Amino acid sequence: MTRPMELKLINAIRTLSADAIEKAKSGHPGTPLGAAPAVYALYGRVMRHDPACPAWHDRDRFVLSAGHASMLLYSVNHLFGYGLTMDDLKNFRQWGSLTPGHPEYGHTPMVETTTGPLGQGIANAVGMAMAEKHLAAVFNREGFPVVDHYTYCLMGDGCVMEGISAEASSLAATLGLGKLIVLYDMNRISIEGDISIAMQEDTAARYRAYGWQVQDVADGNDVDAIESALRAAQAETQRPSLIIVHTKIGAFSPKEGTSASHGAPLGEEGVRALKANLGLDPDKSFWADPEAYECAKQCVQKGKQARADWEKMMEGYKAAYPELYAKYMAQLEGEAPDLSGDDDFFAFEKNDSTRNASGQCLARLAERYDRLIGGSADLASSNMSYIKGRGDFSAQTPEGANLHFGVREQAMAAVCNGMQVHGGLHAYCATFLVFSDYLKHGIRLSALMKLPVLYILTHDSIGVGEDGPTHQPIEQLAAVRSMPNAALFRPADSRETAAAYAAAIRRKGPSCLALSRQTLPLLPGSGKKALKGGYVLRDSDKAVPDLILMASGSEVSLCLQARELLLQKGVDARVVSMPCMELFDEQDESYRESVLPKNVRARLAVEAATSFGWHKYVGLDGGTVCLDHFGASAPAGKLFEAFGFTPENVAAQALALL
Repeated sequence: MTRPMELKLINAIRTLSADAIEKAKSGHPGTPLGAAPAVYALYGRVMRHDPACPAWHDRDRFVLSAGHASMLLYSVNHLFGYGLTMDDLKNFRQWGSLTPGHPEYGHTPMVETTTGPLGQGIANAVGMAMAEKHLAAVFNREGFPVVDHYTYCLMGDGCVMEGISAEASSLAATLGLGKLIVLYDMNRISIEGDISIAMQEDTAARYRAYGWQVQDVADGNDVDAIESALRAAQAETQRPSLIIVHTKIGAFSPKEGTSASHGAPLGEEGVRALKANLGLDPDKSFWADPEAYECAKQCVQKGKQARADWEKMMEGYKAAYPELYAKYMAQLEGEAPDLSGDDDFFAFEKNDSTRNASGQCLARLAERYDRLIGGSADLASSNMSYIKGRGDFSAQTPEGANLHFGVREQAMAAVCNGMQVHGGLHAYCATFLVFSDYLKHGIRLSALMKLPVLYILTHDSIGVGEDGPTHQPIEQLAAVRSMPNAALFRPADSRETAAAYAAAIRRKGPSCLALSRQTLPLLPGSGKKALKGGYVLRDSDKAVPDLILMASGSEVSLCLQARELLLQKGVDARVVSMPCMELFDEQDESYRESVLPKNVRARLAVEAATSFGWHKYVGLDGGTVCLDHFGASAPAGKLFEAFGFTPENVAAQALALL
């Protein structure tokens, strides 16, 4: 039975959300009105959380996958004492506010991950649950449940429709994520109307087929029934749980049950009618009954006690397992290692593909960095992304650090984001560069949240050869380079690959490593200088070079060969390796000028991909030898020759600039 005090808290969530959206003249009131009881059941009755310590390591996590319902989260944040003031609610969606249109990780208290693009949130939740399961297997000992929490998620009909949720949900069942509990806010309304126009599936049957426990709550206002379902989900330890909660979008408002309440304010009269229907004073705006605050205060007491009990238990854990305790704290709070002075990490003795070099770097990194965890989208043997000796993560062996995502690139990126925001782990994932298009939104959210997720992207050019244009990346390098906070590394040899790893793991933001399938020569002078993103690999013997040849990846050695041909014609060129434009652009002006002096206007960029992005370095007087069209199916050598990636053509194009 919902106590009167609880109902006042639920209605406060509703009206504060409606008031904020109305004041902003923008937002999504439908879900906050319909799903408020379910979210209260979580925060008020079931979840372990403590507003006094929002970053408590063993707190339960909540992901609002339906991120458009952000005011639902902000109202709960305010009422439960997480730091948002009434003024913050009044500034919903305004410049500089703590209450942006969609929840943003690291910006607003109690926001565990950035959501809004539908389906990303539930995939993040899968990643969080995987992180919990892995860390528990590594650190828990009998009598010491150091890592023992749940991941909850609220998704809507839109999340269910998105393909990424299917990928993530299938994986969650395969991995036996029994501590993942998803509330499905089924109001059957999308922007265009009743979802029957686009979806008539039996979602419950689909999730049962995945291997989930599925429950159904007929009345979304029945807090007792929702709590009962949540408790039953907690009791199911082997399977993730889906709780279908039937709600009415825009509940208690004049727009109840209609798409009109999804993405537009209720209107002034609509808000007044909502409050009247709830038995509240229509003239009171941004108001909550004092008993609502008192109810929230009472609710969080059990969370405070749970945290106190956990901290006391940790004192015993520290005494009983001091080394394990130290490792746990290091994984939670430590930084990635600084490899810039580690000569062994940069040591290579033979020519090799950069994907093979990446595999060696990954193994070396794993020896130095316990937080590392990741895997490939069914391409580990091609991506060289499997770490020997670290075991496989599965339902039966969650202590393993090698993940098998299956052919699920979209979910893979979002899962890694979820593992990263959970804490205690450093996630990586791998596929072919051309399939980064599937990963794109996940990479973008990594960048938005400034998460150092590592994306290993092999088969980086037309060097893929016979697989043809469907598998030959052309525009993907430029796509990643255009993304704020992301870094794209395309190393020219094994030592530059080591530099890419050394830089990537310490960045605030994702790094994408574009790696070759074909063998590349070890280049004289390569190595740690690549940590600056771009550097002079082979300089001119003249005080001022006749021209500058610049390239990334496999084309750097091509430029070195072209330089020798140019010397025969009396032209002395500087060769610049540019493995990472973003790192180079971060260097001070004097360094950038030392590499690309302004008085040398004859510049040629060479890369087996679109020329987009290189013009900022070659300028109006420079040129490119790039690939502004799709590839073809043929042996790699033939393709490089046919498309002009030969020393002779590079030299000819360079001469034409003089």
